[in-house]
This record gives sequence, structure tokens and C-alpha cells, in this order.
Amino acid sequence: MQDDKNLSEIEIEDQTIIENKELSIWEALIPVVLLMLMLAYNIFYADGEALGEYSNQFILLIGGGIAAIVGFFNKVQIKLMIKEIWENLKSVFVPIMILFLVGALAGTWLVSGVIPAMVYYGLQVLSPAIFLPASVIICAVISIATGSSWTTSATVGIALIGIGSALGIHPGMIAGAVISGAYFGDKMSPLSDTTNLAPAMAGTDLFTHIRYMTFTTVPTLIVTLIAFSIISMSIDTTGSADLSSLLRSIDNTFNITPLLFIVPLAVIALILLKTKPLIALGTGVLLATVFAFIFQPNILDGLASSKFGSIINAILTDTQITTDNEKLNDLFSAGGMKGMLWTIFLICCAMVFGGIMDAIGALSRITKALLSVATTVFGLFASTVISCLGLNAIASDQYLAIVIPGKMFKKAYQDKGLAPENLSRTLEDSGTVTSVLIPWNTCGAYQSGVLGVSVAEYFVYAIFNWLSPFTTLFFAALQIKIRQISSK
Repeated sequence: MQDDKNLSEIEIEDQTIIENKELSIWEALIPVVLLMLMLAYNIFYADGEALGEYSNQFILLIGGGIAAIVGFFNKVQIKLMIKEIWENLKSVFVPIMILFLVGALAGTWLVSGVIPAMVYYGLQVLSPAIFLPASVIICAVISIATGSSWTTSATVGIALIGIGSALGIHPGMIAGAVISGAYFGDKMSPLSDTTNLAPAMAGTDLFTHIRYMTFTTVPTLIVTLIAFSIISMSIDTTGSADLSSLLRSIDNTFNITPLLFIVPLAVIALILLKTKPLIALGTGVLLATVFAFIFQPNILDGLASSKFGSIINAILTDTQITTDNEKLNDLFSAGGMKGMLWTIFLICCAMVFGGIMDAIGALSRITKALLSVATTVFGLFASTVISCLGLNAIASDQYLAIVIPGKMFKKAYQDKGLAPENLSRTLEDSGTVTSVLIPWNTCGAYQSGVLGVSVAEYFVYAIFNWLSPFTTLFFAALQIKIRQISSK
């Protein structure tokens, strides 16, 4: 779930899919193919810096320019393109605010000692032997309770990255475990907006949708836990040998006390009480600021000329706390709001590209082409999966990856005599969970920015996320739990 919206803000009934009868499938694919080629060159041959630090962002804008040219040749007015871009940008205003607050949260939780305390106590509880599967379970429970994969990553996820890194576990593995658990909970929680959106698009009710999802989601989670258990037993960690020195370094640098856990517990409590994410995260920043003055005055004195200056720097810019352990020096750093700018720019550029693609009718044309080849039940499921995956990459937004296929494929499922929960489950199995695997998708950009781990690093280890579409196709191929419309 993107923490930015509740269901009413998504405005399901107002979602429109722009059609352009003059646009051919080949014209619709031109911007997509060129975008993928440019991104592939930048990632695999230019180390992500073909056009400088913001290469992916500029490539998305170039892709949007190519899509606009295709639109001009097909008589699409520029004011329609601008309107769609503006609608897309408006839809991510709250996520951008959340990202700024997450940056501030990371900085203030560092200088207040909250993150160091989590690492300190976590090192004594979570051993390398159980760390990865335990991380999956912890994040799954928190995400089910909150209905939010975003909040889970921004709170528990950050702490687990710190603990696991101190234990010598690769950050990509930890991020994959965090994301796997967070998105399991996101899918299964009745509080999640995507869990409400998918059945609304397909024409079924929420709890029928959740019950039907368990058939594919629970086996996928079990396979994920088994895989992480095997990985945990096979990895060679160095943290356990250095545990006493790490604990001593943290204790010497910070004033560590269990009272510091009041801050994250207060944030989690506010989320459970359905407080808006901006208020919950903002409260976390304010509480951490107060706790920094109370518990870490020496840290604040050492970072700037005044304690207030240290807090402002922690909120806005880079913060680095030096200890007598090199590993901890890398761990105890935060970028503040400034550290979120790359991710925010990426999201905005993705919304520009997705808006133009929608305005020229390309999204509708590509989805219709997929629908035309779905002649069998398995073909219909496969076309839905491909459509969701493609829209996550093209439109860069998981909501569009649920809304557009949901509207386009709804009648096709009815014509095949398939119950609507088949469609809603497939939308979640392939639309919700794979959004985080696309670097320029809002979810991929968010998770990468918050956890400080690139999508390329955690992709393979986000086992639950990339396995889910295969599971739903496996069930479709073998006709397992494919519910028919009951005749009355």
C-alpha cells in the first residue's frame, strides 16, 4: 500500500481510461520500447550515470517527450497531456510529503538514539541464524496490523536494516526480507487501500477477496520463509564475532535506554488508531526531537554550534555520528529531507511519463491488445498478469496497475463464467506486489529511498514479490481454486 491515500482519495468512480481510436498498437509501444532501451543502457552499460546522477529521471522525461510526439501525430491536444500530468502529480503530493517526513524521521531518530537503541537491543535478540525469516514475520505482522507496507518499511524496516548490517548480513537480503513481509501484510490487511481497491474494480466484496487470496498468498509466504531460512543457514556473517565490541561502541557513544522505544511505539500506536500517516510520522519527528534534548545532549553538542542547529541539520541535511567502530560509522548516518530529493524527483518524472502515456491513449491500447489474445482461461489470467506488470513499469504507479486492468478485464472474466474474486486476486498477486520491483515506480522508488538499498540489490531477495505472479499462474494452469460464477 502507498501510505499516501485512503480509499476515498483514490476516487474509484472518477478513474477514466483515455481511448484513442487512431492510435495503433505499434505507435503505443514506441515510447515504451525506447524507454526500456534507454533505461537498460543506463543501468547495464553506464552504471546508472549516462546523463549524470539523475539519469533515470531524465530518461523518463525523454520517454514522456517521445510519447508526446506520438500524441501530436495522432491529434492529441497538448492541454489534455498537461491535464493528465497534473492529475498524476497531484496524486503523489501526499507521498512526497511522506518521503520528506521519512527523511526527517531517519535524521531525528538517529540523533535521539532511537535507531541506535533498536540496533543495540536487536543485536542481542536477533541472531544471524534466524534473522531473515524473523524479519519477514515481524514485517508481515506489523503490515497486517497497519495495512501499510510503506509505514512498516519506514519504521521497523529501517531498524532491521541497521541490526542486520551490524550482524554482517548483506543489506539487499535484509531489504528483500523486509519487503516480502511488508507486502504480504499489505495484501492481506483489510486496512490496506489496494486490498480495498482490487475487489472494488473486479466487482466482489472485501472479505471474499481476502479469503480467496489466502489460497495463493499463504503458500507463497511459506516458500519465502523456507528460502530465507536456507539463506540464513548458508550465509557467512561476521557480526556475531564482533558483537561485544559493537555493543560497547554504541553504549559509549549514545545514552541507551529502553525509554527511547516510546517514540516508535507512539508512531505505531497512532497508525493502529488510523491516524493519517503525515500526522503519525510528524509526531515521530517531534517526539524524537524532544528525546534528543533529554537523552543525547552530548551528541547534539558535537554535531553543530548549538543543539537546535543539530536538530535542524538532522531534519534537513546529512548527519554523521562518529564512533570508535568503522562499521557503525557507516550505519549511523542519515540524509534528512535532502536525502529524499533523488527519490522525489524520480517519482515526479515517472508521473510525467505515465500521464502522457495515458493522455495519448497508449495505456488503453496496450491493454486492449493483451485482452484480444486471451482466448483461454489461462490466457486470460496470463494477460491480466502481463498487463499489471507492464503498467507498473509504464505508468509507474500501482494504483493504475490495478484500476486499468480491473476495468478492462472485468467483462472478459464474466464472459468466461469466472467469479470476480479471480480477477481481484490476480490484480493483487501481480499489480500490488510487483510495483516495488520497478526502480522508477512510486513504490520501488520509495522503498529504495527509505531503506537505502537499490532495487537491483534487493530484487532477487524480494522473493514473495516476484514469486506471487508465478503462483497465481500456476494455480490458473492447473485449475486450482478457480471459482466459477454460481448460477442462481
